Amino acid sequence: MKIETLILLIILFLAVLLRFYQLGVNPVSLYWDEVSLGYNAYSILKTGRDEFGVKIPLDKFIAFGDYKPIGYVYSTVIPIAIFGLNEFAIRFPSALAGSLMVVITYFLTKKLLSEKIALISSFLLAISPWSLHLSRAAFEANLAAFLNLLGIYFFVKGAKEKGEWLVLAFISFIAAFYTFNSNRILSPLFIILLTLIYNKDLLIKKRWFIVSLTISLMLIIPIIPYLRSRESRLRFNEVNIFSDFNTILVSNARIDVDGNTRLAKIIHHRYISHGLNFLKHYFDNFSADFLFISGDGNPRLSVRSVGELYLVELPFFLIGIYFLLANIKNRNNLLILAWFLLAPLPAATARETPHALRILSILPTPQIVSAIGIYIGFNYLKVKKYSKLFTVSLFFLFGINFFYYLYSYYVTFPKTYAGEWLDGYKQAVYYVKDNELKHNKIYVTNYYGRPYIYFLFYNKYPPERYINEVIRERDWFGNWQVLSFNKFIFADNPNEDRGKTLYLAPPDKFVTGFSLIGQIKKTNGESAFNILER
Repeated sequence: MKIETLILLIILFLAVLLRFYQLGVNPVSLYWDEVSLGYNAYSILKTGRDEFGVKIPLDKFIAFGDYKPIGYVYSTVIPIAIFGLNEFAIRFPSALAGSLMVVITYFLTKKLLSEKIALISSFLLAISPWSLHLSRAAFEANLAAFLNLLGIYFFVKGAKEKGEWLVLAFISFIAAFYTFNSNRILSPLFIILLTLIYNKDLLIKKRWFIVSLTISLMLIIPIIPYLRSRESRLRFNEVNIFSDFNTILVSNARIDVDGNTRLAKIIHHRYISHGLNFLKHYFDNFSADFLFISGDGNPRLSVRSVGELYLVELPFFLIGIYFLLANIKNRNNLLILAWFLLAPLPAATARETPHALRILSILPTPQIVSAIGIYIGFNYLKVKKYSKLFTVSLFFLFGINFFYYLYSYYVTFPKTYAGEWLDGYKQAVYYVKDNELKHNKIYVTNYYGRPYIYFLFYNKYPPERYINEVIRERDWFGNWQVLSFNKFIFADNPNEDRGKTLYLAPPDKFVTGFSLIGQIKKTNGESAFNILER
């Protein structure tokens, strides 16, 4: 066995271990999107229909009214069939995708640059806080990032080798398109980028390129009616910066101050304001604090004490960027740099930036860039006869960074941010399950949001039964609210029903006529629900 192959196997083992160890335990609870993906996959497995009774959806899953892409749901069906409806099964596709990205990163980087840089890149991705954190929860973006990487790898392979690989490239991009919303913009952009970079190679293989493009267009047909519908625009209108009315108000105010002149209308036009706002949000994703210090501001997406990249990577990352810019005429270098700059474009239209999840298809370019810097640094110091000192120092610094991240993730993170993962719902469902027969009605507060999906998930509630029992309504924004099913009522003000009633209330709430008989605790000891009984 070649030493490089052995090293790659060790790196892969490390990647799998880090992504699957305690996968069902940490994060401490399933966030509601994870539960929704899991229960809809369970419903497909058992009935061939989603929670709304739609048979084998090909365009979207209605879910909470957020119209989830279909990719992750269908990828979860087999794990649920094997492992059951539980946390491990729901997170399995994401953890597997994160592990396989390490391998594909090696093969792609080897093809674009060199084997040594490929090994360094795959190692950096294996231990990356960015990849690790988002591989250990059921994030659709992580599966889409793997499919995006796979598409780029097959495209490069098809352009440089056999044209047949282009078919797999386009299928991978379309699969990413069906998996995460950002990739509905990114997949076409990456196809255009790769076509421009490898246009001369594609002219030789134009027959396979046309076949691949035709197959892609056919695969997109099922989703076209949805993309043209009002529902497809709901989520975008909810989060995008262009629907922010304050921008128009500020623009109009500035025009008034400047005398409402034609020049003022041009200078302060809302389109210019939107453009500047877009650039701000775009460059937010490259901030040093986000990349190297604190990471994403959302505790579900980062431990908040480590950047998306390790701080020790910073000098090598800068060296790698300089190398790519200095050798931009090389199309392989151009691809890496363009990929790095292209991935944040869809996220820049959203109000929350920087956003580790929405730009996740940027991986593994940051690791490749850092690997280039490390390789250049090693070769430079090798000439100076400091290569051994450099290697030892580098491993020591990475070891400190890596250990601190693991400590943060396994010790601090579960205790500090249990509430961010809606910890307490699982305990609540199990308590109700043990006491359900004693009560005629069971009320559950909407304080934490969408409690119904947890009662479906942890009770493994039969989907066909739920479809016949559920009472739900749709709000003005298009979101679906489940009011009740069976004896479960999801409301914050229990009615004066006859019979014995159980009410899971917010931790600080008491209701006249009800007695406090206990509390549901989170794993960190904090109170999640008051248990009230009438």
